[in-house]
Amino acid sequence: MKKATLETNKAWKNEWYDTSATDGRFVRHDSLFRNWITRDGQAGVTGIGGFNAEPGRYHLFISMACPWAHRTLITRKLKKLESIISVSNSRPYMGPDSWTFEPEQGRLFLADGENKDDDEYIEYLFELYRLVDPEYGDRATVPVLWDKQRQTIVSNESAEIMRMFNTEFNDFIEDPEARNLDLYPQNLREAIDALNDWIYPNVNNGVYRSGFATTQEAYEEAVLPLFETLDQLEEKLASKRFLCGDILTEADVRLFPTLVRFDSVYVSHFKCALKRIRDYPNLWGYTRDIYQMPGIAETVDIEYNKAHYYGSHETVNPTLIVPIGPELDFMAPHDREKLAQ
Repeated sequence: MKKATLETNKAWKNEWYDTSATDGRFVRHDSLFRNWITRDGQAGVTGIGGFNAEPGRYHLFISMACPWAHRTLITRKLKKLESIISVSNSRPYMGPDSWTFEPEQGRLFLADGENKDDDEYIEYLFELYRLVDPEYGDRATVPVLWDKQRQTIVSNESAEIMRMFNTEFNDFIEDPEARNLDLYPQNLREAIDALNDWIYPNVNNGVYRSGFATTQEAYEEAVLPLFETLDQLEEKLASKRFLCGDILTEADVRLFPTLVRFDSVYVSHFKCALKRIRDYPNLWGYTRDIYQMPGIAETVDIEYNKAHYYGSHETVNPTLIVPIGPELDFMAPHDREKLAQ
């Protein structure tokens, strides 16, 4: 294999966060690549057209440690897109040069054609961004949905990648149950959108706002709403198997990655220590319920996650010691099926 050649040697800066101008508050950057794959290649919800849904054309670059990437991996699994969309997982450590990949995982999977090399690869994720835009200087984040044919990034917005996976590749899915699965059904879209708008800032991003805060005030602004929201979710899930009732939806797929990391990472590493998910009977059962669904456990690697968080965030964990434990039995019975009866 040969290393991909960048068109620029411009210095790269990939800081975890900069709170100097935000009074200690962590502010997440917006995703900048927002194109859309559609069945016919016409313009989708955002971005330009020309991205036809085709088997084998697209590749997903992820880190299994990242909850945003995890949600796309779960959607790919539930929709049984493994043979249609290939995937690469990064090394767990993320340093100042962004996510890194083993050569085989970093292959660009270039399409056949003039001056194309199927063995070309990237080592650093920022190289992929620079291959598309030599002047790109923002954060290099996962997930990245890569077009092998056009040699460009389709999207690095996980919420939109999930929705593309949910509908646009249905014509190529052989399994009828997976093909008919709709994580964003028309009759529940308003409810799902409202849940996402509530859960994202307080829970999904709330743990990061807590963990990366650099003042007490900023930390408490994030951690108190986080646990208020978890308390409310605990109450909601007392009478419902899933957030919208009897069926798993996009809202559940977005919440689960945060919950499954919570006790092993966020409690100690991000100082979200008021309660553990195991202290919430309904949330803990709900997390185990989703974990035990076919294929979902394959998308979770707790030790990999811990190696990433504790071993990469030197400003949060200066010793870079990865703790042993906690012991978590995600396969313990949960008995939540009865709520759907």
